[in-house]
Order: sequence, then C-alpha cells, then structure tokens
Amino acid sequence: MARLEQKLPVSIVARGNELYIQAEKDADVQAAAEILEELYGQLRKGREVGRDEIDAALRMRKTANGDRSGLELQIRTDRRLVSPRSPNQAAYLRALNQHDLVFALGPAGTGKTYLAVAAAVSQLRQQKVERIMLSRPAVEAGERLGYLPGDIKDKVDPYLRPLYDALQDMLPEGKLQGRIDSGQIEIAPLAYMRGRTLANAVVILDEAQNTTPSQMKMFLTRLGENSHMVVTGDPTQTDLLPGMPSGLADAVAKLDGVAGIAVVRFDHTDIVRHPLVTEIIHAYEADRGPAE
Repeated sequence: MARLEQKLPVSIVARGNELYIQAEKDADVQAAAEILEELYGQLRKGREVGRDEIDAALRMRKTANGDRSGLELQIRTDRRLVSPRSPNQAAYLRALNQHDLVFALGPAGTGKTYLAVAAAVSQLRQQKVERIMLSRPAVEAGERLGYLPGDIKDKVDPYLRPLYDALQDMLPEGKLQGRIDSGQIEIAPLAYMRGRTLANAVVILDEAQNTTPSQMKMFLTRLGENSHMVVTGDPTQTDLLPGMPSGLADAVAKLDGVAGIAVVRFDHTDIVRHPLVTEIIHAYEADRGPAE
C-alpha cells in the first residue's frame, strides 16, 4: 500500500479486512481501486506480489483507452511465469506471437532480450520449434580476439554472458546445460551464423546496434522454414567505429512496414530494472555535452 501511495495521490487505510482509499479526485480513487483489485487477483492465483508487480500494474494502467488486456499475456517457462510490465511490453509479446521477424528497439532495462528469451524457451518447451539460437556481435574483440587468453569459447563467452543469464532465469541449471549439450540451445557470436540456414528455430540477435549493414543482411537472410527471428538493440548505444553505419538502424529503415515484420519501440517508461536506472538515463539524456 505504501508503494501505491508513493505513486498515486491517495491515502490508503486498512481497517480489519477492508481498505479505505481517500483522494482529492475520484479518478485517483478509481485508479487505486482498480490496481488493488488486479493485485489481489494475482494473489488469489498464488502469485507473489511485490514492488515490481505494483509498478507493473501502474504502468499497464496507462494503456491507451484503458485497455488492460495486456495483463493476461503470459509466458510460462520451466522456472517462472513471465508477464508484461508495461503497455509496450504487452505489444512486444503480441508481436512475438504474430510475426516471424520482430525488431525491438529501446534503452537498457526495458525487457527486450529477457522477454524474447522467455518466449523462445516457451516455444521450445511446447515443441513448436526444435532449437533456440542466441547471438551477439563481439564488437569489442574485433581483430584482437586472438590476443585474449583461452580457447575460442573462453574468448567469446564474456560477450555472450547476458544471454546465459537470461536463460538461467528460465531453465533449471541442469536442464539448461543438457539442452546446450544436446544442441537444442546454441549461443554463438554473430560471425558463426554465416553460411547457415536456421530452420525450426527461434533465433535471437542481441545488441544488434553493433552490427554493420552487411552483417545484418547476412543474419536476416539465415531465416529458414518454421523459424522466428527477434532482433534487439539500443540505436543510441552503438560501439561501432565513428562514422560506421549501424546495421540495426539500416534494417529498420528498410524493413519497417513490410508485411510479416514488426518493429516495437521502447522508451524510458518501460524500464523495469531498479528505479534509479530510469533516473540515470534521464540524466544522461539531459546532458548531451562532451564527456570529461
């Protein structure tokens, strides 16, 4: 209740098993009541309700025309039930269900990769696809990859670690390793995609702003029969050399509006990490001066 009082201009008082909501505007009372009803509904279904769930309910209430249907969109994985926490996340889940190629653009913390991995694990779990392929461009390694210690797996793993982290949130450790060993889940640098046709799979390219246009074309043309592709990235955070065009921006400019392709754009209101992440992004967007 304290979280709701922080986010809405209301006062909530508990008297026995009843709650009394007070506010200057009836609309604020109605908003708080609807959110409390939604949260109690989640509790009745046996789900945990904490600050994240309250913040999600507040975000979802901002959906255009009061449409709250996004609350019913859910992805079941081995370890958790994943639900959208903002209207744009709900639109993203719908796009993942309805399109074979989805571009997700936006800042860090908006759930672009996490939701894509959850949807992929769910499809594998339901045997709708035979495998999941996750990829990232190892931009920082570049031609210096050979100077890093270890074998090729040791060299590229640091760039792929976020993908492992997302998978570990969806699958028990033993089952995850088993699926990797069997080839049902493959995590590889973008360069390993060249020359392959990816059929019966969900293929996710993360940090795609760090691809060149030729790399992006190579990746997109790997799409095979009964496969789905998800391309995620933040166009404002490229690590490419100055003056080098981003394959993500180039692909979206060329393909946005093509039938069968969806482009979902997130912004700072969709950030579902620690609340300070939103404030940090605001601060950096406000200060566009040269770095010290």
